[in-house]
Amino acid sequence: MTHDEIMQQDQQYIIGTYARYPVVLSHGKNATLYDIDGTEYIDFMSGIGVNALGAADEEWINAVTESLHKISHISNYYYSPNTCKTAQKLVELSGMNKVFFGNSGAEANEGAIKTARKYSFDKYGENRSTIISLVNSFHGRTITTLAATGQDDMHKFFYPFTEGFKYAPLNDIDKLNEILTPDVCAILAEPIQGEGGVNIMTDEYAIQLRKICDDNDLVLIFDEIQTGIARTGKMFAYEHFGFKPDIMTLAKGLGGGLPIGVFVVGEKCEKVLGLFHHGTTFGANPVIVSGAYNVLSRVSQPEFLNEVCEKGKYIRQKIAEMKIPIVKEIRGKGLMIGIQIDGTPKDYTKKGAANGLLLLTAGTDVIRMLPPLTITYDEIDKGLSIFKGVIS
Repeated sequence: MTHDEIMQQDQQYIIGTYARYPVVLSHGKNATLYDIDGTEYIDFMSGIGVNALGAADEEWINAVTESLHKISHISNYYYSPNTCKTAQKLVELSGMNKVFFGNSGAEANEGAIKTARKYSFDKYGENRSTIISLVNSFHGRTITTLAATGQDDMHKFFYPFTEGFKYAPLNDIDKLNEILTPDVCAILAEPIQGEGGVNIMTDEYAIQLRKICDDNDLVLIFDEIQTGIARTGKMFAYEHFGFKPDIMTLAKGLGGGLPIGVFVVGEKCEKVLGLFHHGTTFGANPVIVSGAYNVLSRVSQPEFLNEVCEKGKYIRQKIAEMKIPIVKEIRGKGLMIGIQIDGTPKDYTKKGAANGLLLLTAGTDVIRMLPPLTITYDEIDKGLSIFKGVIS
């Protein structure tokens, strides 16, 4: 089929919930992708932070294929060696206690919310179930995670939304304390807001969140769906702050390209959920967790994490040296980068796609870059050359 025929087929048979770019991707290697006509694209978005190891990584493919040749699915009524060793790896890397495997970031956040509310119910009974999240946050598109998301535009059409959420601005501890009423059981926050604009939580604010939760016996949940799995140059972004949350949610880069969502709990919450309190049909799939184990084993190496930091610094420095008039600020950690501009980001991401560079937007005025963690400097330079032409 031709490029146009595939686009027409998509429009005819798929519900139109995505504003797709007119690009029909076919194959690729690492951060270099190709469409069905052979046109080359440099990938600065990695499937929205999912393809941590880039496209067609042979070691990851071998890990997944080996598992696929054995059994594709077993259900959670039985034990799985692949699942156990991946859970152990997550616990050892995070310093937390136990893991629940699901299928997506939204599902991971749903599980974290349920765990936090049950923790409070078990200790304090009813009427202590409100969760504070942050303005401009993003936590998913289920009815509950939409309610948890601190963006007014997300709170339309699908009424009634799940009750029990209120919102405080990022890095404003006074505003948070103003809404810290006795009915609050947890605080849910992203260490760096991805969809909301690559907005970075300060160390001081993070430390205050931990103290407030400790002082009031609240559950601190860090949504690391975008920031986790080495994206910021640490295995988990909370490591920048020097303490652990009570619950952490992961997805995106963990699967290396296959769907997975995980919430990891510390000592405070490890015994909250018991038999039949939570479940999933496809979670802990042996094929997918095999891919996740391969990702974890590789990106957690100190030299790999150092490379992520250095590549991120290199990209931010090169963009700063371009001295582009519309660029107001360049921010981020590791390979999670936001370029705040005086303009409409979508205009430039469209131009990028038309010129062979795949970019993301964030918030209302930010161009976001989430390249594969394995991107080479040659690919970075090619992408930045296109970026300079597009944004200038």
